Amino acid sequence: MLIKAHEYAVKKTGQAADKDRRTVPIHAQFARPDQLAAFKKYNMVPSFFTNHTYFWGDVHVKNLGKKRADFSSPIATADRMGLKYTNHSDDTVTPVDPLFTVWSAVNRTSRSGKIIGKNERATPYQALKAITSNAAYEYFEEDSKGTLTPGKLADLVILDANPLTIEASKLKDIKVITTIKEGQTIYQRPVQ
Repeated sequence: MLIKAHEYAVKKTGQAADKDRRTVPIHAQFARPDQLAAFKKYNMVPSFFTNHTYFWGDVHVKNLGKKRADFSSPIATADRMGLKYTNHSDDTVTPVDPLFTVWSAVNRTSRSGKIIGKNERATPYQALKAITSNAAYEYFEEDSKGTLTPGKLADLVILDANPLTIEASKLKDIKVITTIKEGQTIYQRPVQ
């Protein structure tokens, strides 16, 4: 429906189909390959929900079939296609925990321990990009946020482990030590 609405709007306004609107299909976790191609064509930024692979992955396999469940939140495919994509948690449906969301994108492990979509496992870098630089891009804020670049807002966290090198299964256990917002420390984890 969203793709059809976008195509209709393009036709009615006479604007270029790939104009930089950055339409965001939220909950795009069950987008088909042809829909991903349309997202690419129209410069849409799909927002995936990889926490589903953990919380409901087993149910998705049962209700939707293995093939469809395995392609849920296809970050790896979207990245290969050159799509910008994000990944969300949908509070209160799943906890707001960005490092758990990174873990779910990288591991794609269900509650029962099954891998849901081995071929769609994101790299840690892809999973981090989905919640940082791509998220800034989604909101037209890439000039001020999303990467550690001189001149951008100093919005960042300091972690107790490197998510790019830690064992993938431990990503969800990483702790935030410090949170910095616009260059000011707003959270400091107590020393234990």
